[in-house]
Amino acid sequence: MDAAPSTDRIARPAIPQAAVTQRVVIVGGGTAGWMAAAALARFVPASTRITLIESDAIGTVGVGEATIPGIRLFNQMLGLDEAQFLRATNGSFKLGIRFEGWSGEGSGYLHAFGSIGRGLGLVPFHHYWLRGGGAANPASLWTHMASAQAAMAGRFAPDPGRPDLPSGLAWAYHFDASLYAALLRRHAEGAGVVRVEGKIALVARDATGRIDHVMLEGGHRETGDLFIDCTGFRALLIGETLAEPFDDWSELLPCDRALAVPGERASPLPPYTRAIAHGAGWRWRIPLQHRTGNGLVYDSRHLSDDEAADRLLGALNGEALGDPRLLRFTTGRRRRAWVGNCVALGLAAGFVEPLESTSIHLIQSGIARLLEYWPGSTQQQVEVDAYNRLTETEWLGIRDFLILHYHANARAEPFWTERRAVPLPDSLTARIALFRANGRIQREGDELFAEPAWAQVMIGQGILPVGHHALADALSADELDDFLSLTWRHAAQVASRLPTHDAFLAAHCAAPAQRVAP
Repeated sequence: MDAAPSTDRIARPAIPQAAVTQRVVIVGGGTAGWMAAAALARFVPASTRITLIESDAIGTVGVGEATIPGIRLFNQMLGLDEAQFLRATNGSFKLGIRFEGWSGEGSGYLHAFGSIGRGLGLVPFHHYWLRGGGAANPASLWTHMASAQAAMAGRFAPDPGRPDLPSGLAWAYHFDASLYAALLRRHAEGAGVVRVEGKIALVARDATGRIDHVMLEGGHRETGDLFIDCTGFRALLIGETLAEPFDDWSELLPCDRALAVPGERASPLPPYTRAIAHGAGWRWRIPLQHRTGNGLVYDSRHLSDDEAADRLLGALNGEALGDPRLLRFTTGRRRRAWVGNCVALGLAAGFVEPLESTSIHLIQSGIARLLEYWPGSTQQQVEVDAYNRLTETEWLGIRDFLILHYHANARAEPFWTERRAVPLPDSLTARIALFRANGRIQREGDELFAEPAWAQVMIGQGILPVGHHALADALSADELDDFLSLTWRHAAQVASRLPTHDAFLAAHCAAPAQRVAP
């Protein structure tokens, strides 16, 4: 922990008006807005003026409290110390997601981060596991994963292992999204971002159709060269103003509502998120230092709001610390995330339910892609097109990964039988067929989920190959036994040498007492 990046900010001096070469206006705060502001303040030219407009009177969704490992890189790039970040956000560590009940009551598996065993040559580990008879005992796959073993034992510590024998651990975080936005706001304002309080009354376009300026209630006018839409589901700029079409995916992912409520703190704190199937969807449980985040995602055709609230409150692990908050949504995305001089991030760009904790990642990747194609004075449409093409590929890959969970279920309720019957996208049909044949997983370009993720969900939900990669037969039977034994022992040894998750948090990342109170 002592080797984590410094929290020192690179200060951006006030820019004289005559020296400003580019004006960036971020409309909307919350997690998306302040992530964008902090990242741009760190990386764009110092002559860029960055303004963020938000209103205290407009609330944010603020339920995106679980993440995937990429968030670590984002924080490191900003210079945020891991321990300080967790203290400031009441955060905890996350080694994966435990899926419960997706193959019927009592079933469960873990989508753990990090590596499964280790590959040999060109062949991923799971092919050796299959050759060794793994399909007859699917749960044994996770005995070869250090992250899975540590998660289920309630243990955590950063453990990179030896350079020649890495531990295989990877982790992300659970945190309070509103506290994270507040932390990023302090960071961004300290780096020169200017926050303007107020509600947008008018969005004005120039003769070419690009956004020229926004007018606030009270008459304040903010002109920009680049506008970033972080206005949430409203999509004020990309949707209401520029009328970019929304691709509706509700036929494939029909859940359209969620209820969220904070509950009492869990003890001990598990280092994983829980995604628990119910008759018309699933519910989440996210352990923070001061409380538990609880939510219930459902299809309103199969469950009323009142029934959903009863189901959520009846499943808490303690007292509710508030009333359930209802969110209505349609799964899908804007056909283009970058139109003219407007880039949409977060919910303004689209929404997929938080089944695999991808919401904050999609903000992060959208920011990273924007920086890769940062528009200077010579912005070219071909670069905007490349941004949109890569964005579409990423969203479609995540969409298919979520559909897989629903399709490969073994529950009996009408909602779940419908999910099995719905025709799949061709891309997902081909991927499942390829895996069923000989366990092959083809990753498309830079899509988010790699082989270990696809393998765990498919095997965890009963999609088992009939064969394995032929090159896995190069080992003799004795060599295969030794290899599988080595990877199993390694995972067990890594997990056993870690402290408990609670002990590590208490020693390194405990939130201040005033943040622990509900």
